[in-house]
Amino acid sequence: MPMIMEEGIDVDDLFGDPTSLELGLPSTTVTKGLAQRLDEMRLVGCCQKIAWSRLGCIAYISQDGLKVNVRHIYCRPTDGKWTLSEDTPLTAVTEAHGGHLLVHLSWNETGSELAVVDSSGRVSIYTISIALNSISGQRQAVLDADDDGGQIVGMMWLNLQRSIHAFHQAAKLNGRWGYSPFRRRPIGPFHPVNKSALVCITRSAQMRLLYQNPDSRWAESSTELKHTAHSDGFLTHAALVPTQAGIILATHSACQKISVYRVNITWNPPQWDPNQPKQASASTPFPTPTLRFLHSKIETSSGVFAKNRSGFDHSDDLSQSTNSLYCLTRLDIVPGPSENTAGSASGPWIIAVYSSPVHVSEDHHQQQHQQQQNQGASSIIVRWQLETAAQSLHPKFDEVVSKKSNAQPKPRIELRRLDDVYSDRYIVSVDHTEYGNVLAVTYDDSSIAFYDPKTMTNFTGVDDTNTVISMAQSGFHFPLDASGVHISFSPNACLAVVLDGEWQMRLRTMEHSFGAEDGLYDDSKFSAAVAALALAFCRGCGSDTNTDDIVMMLLRQLTPDAQNVFVSEVYRALPINCNFTVEHDKLMQHPYIPRCLSVQAALGFKEYIKPRTLAAAVPWSILHLRHASVLFAYFFQYNKGAREAEPHDPDVLRMVLGNTKWALDFANYVLDELFDLQDEFESVFSDQEAFAQKVKTTNSLSLLVLLCSMSRAFLRFICRGLRGVYAGFAAAHSLSGEARVVYAEICKVISASPVRIDVYEKFLAGVDSAVRHAYQGAGFGDAERPAPEKELLANARIPAVLVPAVATLLRQTLPSLKPEINRMGLYLADYSWLGIGSDRKTELYRRSRQVDILKKIPLRTPPTDTDQNDTGNKGKSATPRRHCTRCGEVSGDVTPPRSFLWFRLVAKLGILRSCLCGGMWTLEPESASVPILAHQQSSARTPAATAAVLPGSA
Repeated sequence: MPMIMEEGIDVDDLFGDPTSLELGLPSTTVTKGLAQRLDEMRLVGCCQKIAWSRLGCIAYISQDGLKVNVRHIYCRPTDGKWTLSEDTPLTAVTEAHGGHLLVHLSWNETGSELAVVDSSGRVSIYTISIALNSISGQRQAVLDADDDGGQIVGMMWLNLQRSIHAFHQAAKLNGRWGYSPFRRRPIGPFHPVNKSALVCITRSAQMRLLYQNPDSRWAESSTELKHTAHSDGFLTHAALVPTQAGIILATHSACQKISVYRVNITWNPPQWDPNQPKQASASTPFPTPTLRFLHSKIETSSGVFAKNRSGFDHSDDLSQSTNSLYCLTRLDIVPGPSENTAGSASGPWIIAVYSSPVHVSEDHHQQQHQQQQNQGASSIIVRWQLETAAQSLHPKFDEVVSKKSNAQPKPRIELRRLDDVYSDRYIVSVDHTEYGNVLAVTYDDSSIAFYDPKTMTNFTGVDDTNTVISMAQSGFHFPLDASGVHISFSPNACLAVVLDGEWQMRLRTMEHSFGAEDGLYDDSKFSAAVAALALAFCRGCGSDTNTDDIVMMLLRQLTPDAQNVFVSEVYRALPINCNFTVEHDKLMQHPYIPRCLSVQAALGFKEYIKPRTLAAAVPWSILHLRHASVLFAYFFQYNKGAREAEPHDPDVLRMVLGNTKWALDFANYVLDELFDLQDEFESVFSDQEAFAQKVKTTNSLSLLVLLCSMSRAFLRFICRGLRGVYAGFAAAHSLSGEARVVYAEICKVISASPVRIDVYEKFLAGVDSAVRHAYQGAGFGDAERPAPEKELLANARIPAVLVPAVATLLRQTLPSLKPEINRMGLYLADYSWLGIGSDRKTELYRRSRQVDILKKIPLRTPPTDTDQNDTGNKGKSATPRRHCTRCGEVSGDVTPPRSFLWFRLVAKLGILRSCLCGGMWTLEPESASVPILAHQQSSARTPAATAAVLPGSA
């Protein structure tokens, strides 16, 4: 097939034989709003009305076009069901745009910043600060001129310079799935300070670069696109994609010309370090960008819709196809697949969607039928692939003596026309999903088709059950639903939200037969489906993407047994060794352990007042232990290097106090239950077989927590941290006022514990010894230990190899420590506030009280009234709260940290936007209108500290 722009393309080459499609009469039922939507898509490229961010926030423009509302999915605490939240209006957006019609929404790469565009091309930018529905302003629309020529037709956020753990595929070998992780390098260009930047293409052919300076103020640089004729300066669509060689830009003008550019952004200076005195000074200018681009190719309207009689581009003599029914409704650039271990990706591909007009009146049905017979389809996808080719000169040039002996001609960019894709339905959206591995095409009848972006092969089912690349390829699909012309996919593309004809939001969920089809069961299809879910979850973890959509799908689609299979696959895929009997320190920095624990805990959550299943209670407890471990480790390091000029923050100390109480009570609860087990097992100590059988049938959270090397290591870290906190009181000379009172209370709590810290450390050492001897007695080396540790952690079952360790623990370790333990103090202590027991007292406590999950401070809001989406007085508390979308727990902190020390702590713990379980925070409705922006501007923290936290995600 000839290179486009080199030879003319006949219209028959575009559409083929119109009679070959065998299309019947169109349906008389036309999707409500379809004609208006297609007309809107024809006029301007930026018209996305609903967008789902990677952090989990769904933003959409109201039906009147004057407001933006946000929603999210969450687990309802009252019954454990996942659903859509109610609307939270962003009043700041309406005020910022002053009544202008809002036309487009776009989230940045991490999903933390939202750009809102109005009909005059004015752009305002907002950021998720401390909750999904608490969005503060960063850039005001008033900075832009009110100009129709400034209307935005194309937009792209620059990526952040961060490497990402990616996964190419899952392949089955010898009956087990193997996953292929690799580190994907970031794709530039980047802001030299890793701040936010946004590229916009205007209707008047201007390229605007909006960017943040190191002081978080917004600046702008712009330039005019090159074009060969004045009439081509009026653009309708633009698409951009970053590549390693620069930004690829494709534009479509009102005279139906498609132009392709390669854009380079250079910064002066290219590096900027705020820690260097010279660059941090006021006299040193911030980095400024320069836009430089190469005009690559032009495809005129005659090259797509009519005969180009010559092989050249005549920009001044365009052949307008006035008789053609087809108009461009969407222009996209699909990047080469990012999940490529070989490092050589093909592409990118330019995709143009052309659609015929919709005739809704009955008088036009016959005319529409005749038009479709003549033209062939309702929508057609036209594709080109960008290729770089070496320029070949005429042989006569070899005879010319060159001053540069090594001069080589620059490579040229070519567009190779690919096969077109025809449809008898109207295409309303084209989305790149599953991290670039799938192209999702949504039609007006609500059907969604998935294609391989390289070949446009339709993923219709499982062809190869031994190789999994995506959920779409492994047989997942969206069943037909109510039609809607506005759609957005969830962060991991297993859910979608649609605005129907009444502008009501509907949630759609992927489905799979999981091997059960036509009364028969196919184990290979079930295995491939679970592997696809595990692959999607791991990709989300590696790219810091919210995975609530996967949790929701797992609970809706999988049985409990299938969920256990999924958890096992995740532990294999990430990979997590699970054996931390020796390498304790890896626990503190391991990026995937909290994510695995979180999904396990979420799968076992039933409702707020009921305890989790045992398999979920173990990881839930470990998440709390990890939170306390990191907190104490940070505080201990701070005490060692504390400076007089940096006094202790009372908020930090209150969090340390609450977690000290929680950690000590939890450790004492474990020890108290172990004493009860010792009494219960005493009758079978002499019968090994009966003892082993009783161990297998015992559902003891405390025993599992002690035998698991991960939780045991965290308990050891907590003991070390508590000793450091206690010793730091005497050395903290800067203590005064409230800080001294709170710190003294911490020391008092530690001193009053029924078990001294050193005694508990001795007890943990005894458990370590019992486990080590059990492994040695069974002949288990380092290679064999991960399997039983994984069984213990993932399935909450005590493996046979650790039964001797239980016997040693109950018969030797505990009795040897009895003289040093105040057992009556353990027995009389109230553990109901921990929320881990299944007794009546614990249930009553959770019905009447709540505990701040971060600070471990009891709150008084009744948990049955915490459903943030209820109306009336229900759900309102005396003080504002944040709720976790995943676990339903609450936090009393509804404003950003007030001091730099407090800010550093939440950054270290990763709890600014997310709960300790990894779920995102959401404010109660009455709290969502807190003026966060004003508070942020008055906070005592530096721009560098803000940048360290806000770009990340949970």
